[in-house]
Amino acid sequence: MDPVKKQPKVIVFTSPTCSWCNAVKRYLRERHIRFRDIDVSRDANAARDLARRGHRGVPVLLINNRPVVGFNKPEINRLLGIRK
Repeated sequence: MDPVKKQPKVIVFTSPTCSWCNAVKRYLRERHIRFRDIDVSRDANAARDLARRGHRGVPVLLINNRPVVGFNKPEINRLLGIRK
């Protein structure tokens, strides 16, 4: 019997006017990856937290607490265990 693979914890920091943010969210949805979407234009605390971490723009993903800046598909795939 195959072991059940645990769903990674994925958080995506976005803004509504960011086309790369929409592309990242679409990419995750197409692969049936659940994620929490945090709109930094509406959540000042999240925006400050990103700035403290040194991130100045979006999208920023946290995959099991490991940051991915931008729509870095190879790194996203690696952290999610997606083989292509």
